[in-house]
Amino acid sequence: MLSHLFNPIQIGNMTVKNRLMMSAMSINFGVDERCHVTDQLIEYFVERARGEVGMMLVGGGSVHPGGQELPDLPQMYDDSCIPSLKKMVERVKRYDTRFGVQLMHGGRQSYLPIKVAPSAIPAPAVVKGEVRALEVKEIKELVACFGDSARRCREAGFDFIEIHGAHGYLINQFMAPNSNIRIDEYGGSFGNRTRFLFEIIEAIQEQAGTEFPLGIRINGNDYIENGWELKDTVRLAPLLEKAGVAYLHISGGVYGSTELTIPSMYTPQGCFVHLAEAVEKVVDIPVITVGRIKDPEHANQILKDGKADMVSMGRSFLADPQYPRKAREGKFSQIRPCVGCCLGCIHAVLAKEPGSCVVNPDVGREYKIKEEAASQTPLKVVVVGAGPAGMAAARMFALKGHEPLICERESDSGGLLALAAKAPGRGELGDILHFFKEEMERLGVETRYDTPLSRDLLNEIKPDKVILATGSLPDMPVIKGLFQTAMGLITNVDLLKGREKAGDRVIVLGGGMTGLITADFLADQGKQVVVLNRKKSFAEEMSSNDRYYLRERLKKGKVDLYKNVAIQAFTDDGAVFKSNGQTLTLTKFDTVVISEKQQSIRDAKKLVTNTNAQFYFIGDAKSPRHLMYCISEAEEIARSV
Repeated sequence: MLSHLFNPIQIGNMTVKNRLMMSAMSINFGVDERCHVTDQLIEYFVERARGEVGMMLVGGGSVHPGGQELPDLPQMYDDSCIPSLKKMVERVKRYDTRFGVQLMHGGRQSYLPIKVAPSAIPAPAVVKGEVRALEVKEIKELVACFGDSARRCREAGFDFIEIHGAHGYLINQFMAPNSNIRIDEYGGSFGNRTRFLFEIIEAIQEQAGTEFPLGIRINGNDYIENGWELKDTVRLAPLLEKAGVAYLHISGGVYGSTELTIPSMYTPQGCFVHLAEAVEKVVDIPVITVGRIKDPEHANQILKDGKADMVSMGRSFLADPQYPRKAREGKFSQIRPCVGCCLGCIHAVLAKEPGSCVVNPDVGREYKIKEEAASQTPLKVVVVGAGPAGMAAARMFALKGHEPLICERESDSGGLLALAAKAPGRGELGDILHFFKEEMERLGVETRYDTPLSRDLLNEIKPDKVILATGSLPDMPVIKGLFQTAMGLITNVDLLKGREKAGDRVIVLGGGMTGLITADFLADQGKQVVVLNRKKSFAEEMSSNDRYYLRERLKKGKVDLYKNVAIQAFTDDGAVFKSNGQTLTLTKFDTVVISEKQQSIRDAKKLVTNTNAQFYFIGDAKSPRHLMYCISEAEEIARSV
């Protein structure tokens, strides 16, 4: 079925068993105080090699301490790193996966007090701090550092290396006119701006050998004013092939670009494929594409259409390390999907925290989790609520050999997440719900709809454990005039469920994630929308990448946003409020949508008495929070009993 995806490919002198690459990701865990890799990082990669990926890259391999992108990434700038790298390679190579390292220098995008770059121009976004222009002598030293680091990788036993020349890091900074205003041999003309890259290639070939496969990740487009463009990439690609590069890995975006390097669910799947397709036409070496490619059939079609020779994925392999094996076996519904929220991965990492995954709580914990046989004393478990937390708990209980049953008071599963998936651009949230539903069927977990927890049900099942995943509902605030207004008063839940309809001029009370996606839902219908946010920031619980695209949508929808709001009173057709020291009045509105706080639903707690079952609250029923904590808590409770 996926004949193109699972066809071997030759890259230099290296045969790769399939066309799937796990791209380098700066995961920000699994190193010690010297930035040498530990068992945590080793087992993270072993788990993904076991999943049958063809090629795989260690991310963030720093060639110099002055270019360390993040504090907890592996270093390649000292021979002392080799023993731990050897250990990792030996563990991974048992699984016939081609294993490489992406070598990089962060330049002005490094999280360091003083950063170096081609020119003393700060990064346009994300990373702040002093930037110093490199002297020519220092540039030559960094060229040598790339060569030395490549030698260490080869000595450690890696199969190949990849130079990171994309995403606004140092090499890309040299190539792009907006970050390189030098007037020496490293600035100005196209040849001068690419000189640093070609000197690095030469140094690597001298130190690691010309037969050691060397790939390069470059941007097809920086998507920023006066940046590197597709015409530049098409011009550069044949020159790289002539220089002996084994493959080209085409991506896009820099810090501050209009199209983000790690795009969220709002962007089309395969958003950078057209860049690779353009490069594919001008070279004979393999071209790898990347950018929100998550569906195996989509990946196969890209290859079939000749748009690229290989497909690179990052977040999909965080979400499910077994992705390639399941795809090869045609078990598409068993692939745990990335939902494109960017929260556990890039958002956490940019906050200098360990990377993780909203839908896969095991990321970074692979070295702690041991496979256990199914329980020899199965427990009867009633899970109350068929939202993501409830289904995640039931799934894990079933996998552990227990006998879960889900009771759900509504006529369908999904909970509030199913409503969030109805908002424009957020349909992929439904992918994880579909996964859990399919898993319930595969594992034989019974779900009883229109069935709240009751004494009769407890007497019928006689469960050992009751998992209360009953979710939450909107909390109605007490604000002067709110319950006396002539405007329609509805909640975001009733709106998204279709129980209530809003008028043409709507005030949304609440500027968190639910408030903003509710505003977008209304604006998409052509309604005039004003958001009153009583907090200092908008949608703090979202990842910055996801929030960026949502805010751009709200701009296009002409949604008016106010923060730091102190509401003095609601009137019959609007509100009087203060925002940033100004008193403002809204008039001629017809609807108020409450989309602020949530309160846990705990009415089932009254059934705790007169039963021997142990009760546990998880998810929003415990405390309204993000999806990441709901799924993590659900799986942990099933593992712990």
